[in-house]
Amino acid sequence: MQYPIFNSIINTVDTNLEKRGISTDMFKTWENSKINATGLELEINLSNISPFIRALSINFDWDSFRETALAKKLDGMESHPFLEMDKLKNTNLTPTIDVEMAWLFDEHTCQPIETDKNGNYRVENASRWMESVSKDVNTLLAKDDIITRWHVEIEGDQDGKYLSAINLISYFQYQIDTPKNLQEVNQLVSRRLHELLFKANKVINISDEILSKAVAA
Repeated sequence: MQYPIFNSIINTVDTNLEKRGISTDMFKTWENSKINATGLELEINLSNISPFIRALSINFDWDSFRETALAKKLDGMESHPFLEMDKLKNTNLTPTIDVEMAWLFDEHTCQPIETDKNGNYRVENASRWMESVSKDVNTLLAKDDIITRWHVEIEGDQDGKYLSAINLISYFQYQIDTPKNLQEVNQLVSRRLHELLFKANKVINISDEILSKAVAA
């Protein structure tokens, strides 16, 4: 399927990242025709920015129903291919874009091995600083009315159990029902991307400050 509006959103994201001098380790689109969905996945390397967070992942989710609903609202979209499809042209919903933003923590620097300790101290230490990070991040994002959660995986070695994956994930949803044309859509996406990157940087700073104290303790 063709998604001219979402393709324009992708180009806007790419252009804005380039203007900010932000390079990506991954920037790819996907499409699943079975569920009429598409999306963009990107990952930004943070190894030169944070000692504790290795990457920032941002995923944008979209589908043919949102594409059609927005096409019906925009000037100049009368020839959009979805408006010619009976199963889509009667779509009546508020177009939104879902964004998943994840901070991928470096499990090694976040859980240093301490030779004078035994057992599962790494998991226990991590649970404490994760709780502190959650508290501060929830305060930071309180006005966004979003879901933020941790995704972790646990493994074990000769030094006890540890977290082999530590990801903090926030889910945002933005309505795109005010723009009158594609240019305004792209302007809205630019503003939202700026807000997301600003918040992402705040979370990085919060995490680095908390972890610096936790690891040094």
